[in-house]
Amino acid sequence: MPDEVVNVRYMVNDVEAALSWYIEHLGFSLMTKYPPAFADVRRGSLRLLLSAATSSAGRPMPDGERPGPGGWNRIQLMVEDLAAEVARLRAAGLAFRNDIVTGPGGSQILLMDPSGNLVELFQPAR
Repeated sequence: MPDEVVNVRYMVNDVEAALSWYIEHLGFSLMTKYPPAFADVRRGSLRLLLSAATSSAGRPMPDGERPGPGGWNRIQLMVEDLAAEVARLRAAGLAFRNDIVTGPGGSQILLMDPSGNLVELFQPAR
């Protein structure tokens, strides 16, 4: 299993809100849940660890800094029709950080989860 699954940890403000968001809007499935501290969800070979401040991953660093959500690192989800996916998610009231941008490799947009973590939706160039 270690070579078959990629684990990514996101710090979140609210585990239940994050769970609902990833399952309902992006098609992840629940693996385990220990609210209010932790849950994990899976989509294909991606296991996403959702950790709140009360989880062990939320403990302060030796210098006192606390891990928190947000930033520019992100997971990337491939989609077949980016414009249709964006329209669907906007109709559901989800927040985007930017508009669709297109380059030689394809098109992308940054979607924000309830804690401000980014999810890049990407459609490869045809």
